[in-house]
Amino acid sequence: MPIEMPKGLPFSVDTWTPCSNRKRHRFLTHAHKDHSQGISTHASFPIYATRITKTLTLNYYPQLNESLFVEIEIGQSIAIDDPVETFTVTAFDANHCPGAVMFLFEGTFGNILHTGDCRLTPECLQRLPEKYLGKIPREPKCRLDYVFLDCTFGSFSSKMPSKHVGIRQVVSPDKCVACFHLLKMVVIVITSSFNMKEKEVIDCIWKHPDACVVYLTCDLLGQEEILVNVCQTFGSKIFVDKENYPECFQSLSLIVPDILSQDPSSRFHIFDGFPRLPERAEAKLAEARANFQPEPLIIRPSAQWYVFEGVSSEAEKRKNGQFKEATKDQFGIWHVCYSIHSSRDELEWALKLLAPRWVVSTTPECRAMELSYVKSHCSYSNLASDDPLWKLLDIDVEAPFINEDVQDVSISSSPSLLERSSGARSESSQSFVSNKEILTASSPGKKPSVTLFGRARLGLGNSTVVYEELVKPETTYQNEYIEVQCKNEVGSDRDVSEGTCDESKSKELTYSSPSGLSKGVGENIRKLYRGMHVPVPKPLPSLVDLLNDIKRSKRKFMS
Repeated sequence: MPIEMPKGLPFSVDTWTPCSNRKRHRFLTHAHKDHSQGISTHASFPIYATRITKTLTLNYYPQLNESLFVEIEIGQSIAIDDPVETFTVTAFDANHCPGAVMFLFEGTFGNILHTGDCRLTPECLQRLPEKYLGKIPREPKCRLDYVFLDCTFGSFSSKMPSKHVGIRQVVSPDKCVACFHLLKMVVIVITSSFNMKEKEVIDCIWKHPDACVVYLTCDLLGQEEILVNVCQTFGSKIFVDKENYPECFQSLSLIVPDILSQDPSSRFHIFDGFPRLPERAEAKLAEARANFQPEPLIIRPSAQWYVFEGVSSEAEKRKNGQFKEATKDQFGIWHVCYSIHSSRDELEWALKLLAPRWVVSTTPECRAMELSYVKSHCSYSNLASDDPLWKLLDIDVEAPFINEDVQDVSISSSPSLLERSSGARSESSQSFVSNKEILTASSPGKKPSVTLFGRARLGLGNSTVVYEELVKPETTYQNEYIEVQCKNEVGSDRDVSEGTCDESKSKELTYSSPSGLSKGVGENIRKLYRGMHVPVPKPLPSLVDLLNDIKRSKRKFMS
């Protein structure tokens, strides 16, 4: 799920929640469903999107009213009148799927580029205003203040092939059988206009002339380029089962209707890439063998297998070589590295060219702070207390932060800060430290500075969360119960020593405190972690509190 935009901005991008619904303007970068989830419930006027994105979204969610949308096309700028200020938004091609755009926002809040989902290439970036583009190592004339960046494959260090190479691997006639030599020159002319990603797909098909049926797992919006080039190269339309894949059929009918066929005898079929692709692929191959027919060719153009599923150590060793041609796995599926997201190298190169002041990942599971540029240039410790970024994130760095809470978030605090707060606790309960000290404090280990990754990076669910809600421990330690219990036992026939009673108090306090603390986590924080499908963390108990309570209990008992 995309992240919420900071509270200080008057617009939301690709999020459809009660929080984003409070924004005055909404933007939709493209029509993939993970970016429109919740739109049917929380949509309100205006929603800015390209015409293709609007049309596809209305097909997915027929309950939406077309009047909610305001069209903005690639290269177009719109001045938006907002009650607070007027700002400008411009759409640029994101090189991701039909209708996908990056939004450039320019206003008193700064210059913000939101990439949505993107595959950043030189051609893609060159369309941005020249003032935002530098020439490595020189910075641009005007630096972007913030880039909200698609880091889906930000942890993938290998160099990915371009889209042109991917399509070539599926269809090009290299190393084909002799009977195709005559067609070779014709196909070279046809495919010379293809991008390299497409050619990988074409290669794979030409190398398997005996395959009577070719299954293409190209049911995802953004892979239609492959289908178009397969259709042009082999002169055969693509069969799409309208009953089993209605959304895919609808999307392709809107984008590339001329390549579709309803004839199941066509050689090329759309095959669903999810779920259980290996099982279904093995079933298709087994069926062909049982009927004494040539095995079908099953091609999966995707980077997922290379990035997340790329399986064996041997495959890891040959990874760079695998990018140059299609690779068959143990299930009989031929994989082609076809990516509509940027690799780590592409992201690093783009950031050096743009040289933004701050970078935020739009994909929470892939952190921008893992990128070298972000580690070097984006850290809270470099910010002045009057930097506009604090206002944008709705953080008051001068607001007091109670020592009691500092103790409980001590995992991210420095030793000096802990010592100062611990010493102050015994003298006075009115000691405070500023929020900026908490944000910029470093841990005892050699960890990098806290870098910008939205409010969730600080443990804040959304802009309405206050710091006191992070950890609010309960202080009911059952002292009175222990004191009464010990006195009763001393007055009874049983001989209970002072040490035994003290020990029992210690145990009781030790085990009751964590349970109380776990209940003290704010409701907003619970929702944040549940929304990310991870367990709600249990804050650590304060050792200072435990020791002080034990001492007080001892003094009460002795008196």
